[in-house]
Amino acid sequence: MNDPRTTGIVDRVLQVLTCVAKAGQPIAAKRIAAQVELPLSTVYRHLASLKKWGLLQEHMTTGLYEPGATGVQLAWGFDQTSHLINQSRDEIGALAERTGESVGLLVYSNGQMVCIAMEESSSSLRCSFTKGRAHSMMQGASAKSLLAFLPEPVQRQLLAEQAQQGTVDVAALEKEIARIRKNGYATSDSEVDLGVWGVSVPLVSADGGLEGTITLMAPSLRVGPREAELISLTRKAASRICNRF
Repeated sequence: MNDPRTTGIVDRVLQVLTCVAKAGQPIAAKRIAAQVELPLSTVYRHLASLKKWGLLQEHMTTGLYEPGATGVQLAWGFDQTSHLINQSRDEIGALAERTGESVGLLVYSNGQMVCIAMEESSSSLRCSFTKGRAHSMMQGASAKSLLAFLPEPVQRQLLAEQAQQGTVDVAALEKEIARIRKNGYATSDSEVDLGVWGVSVPLVSADGGLEGTITLMAPSLRVGPREAELISLTRKAASRICNRF
């Protein structure tokens, strides 16, 4: 049987590690402690263990914490072995080549959306979506396409958190989610990045499990009469990926 005390310690260590990963920039121990709601002394012990194993590192001059070299090994292993990436890679590349636009592969993880693969457009696009970066689940086509197809208990929890914070019109978002589920895709314009249009199609397995979503992104000014075509091509690419699951 698992020792609850050991499980609790492991959970707290991983909580500290996840906090640093989500920060997206070097972060101070005091800030980590505040975010994970643990005593600073406890956080320092966990940071020491994570440094020992190369999962985190401490900047020699600022004393701030950031992901360590072992994280690079984990990322490389993920790229090489991820079933979702392997099943999606050629379709993402083909869609980007055919349309001349950027295409990303994104997944839901621990309350956020994470970009796990990206095929960049040869044309200029100022977009905040980059591989490994996390984003809110409340804004943009990618986030909403995932939100619409998440298991209902997870979806309810995320919406309840937003209702408490009062930062999102939850009633309007629920209507939009219903529309996305009906249509099978989501679109947005300038919700995440000004002047960037996107269409996102969820990747759902035969048993109804949400695997991720693929998103095509383009400058709004370049979309124009191509919108219907871009939506159609993205939906077809997503369908071919889903048939491989």
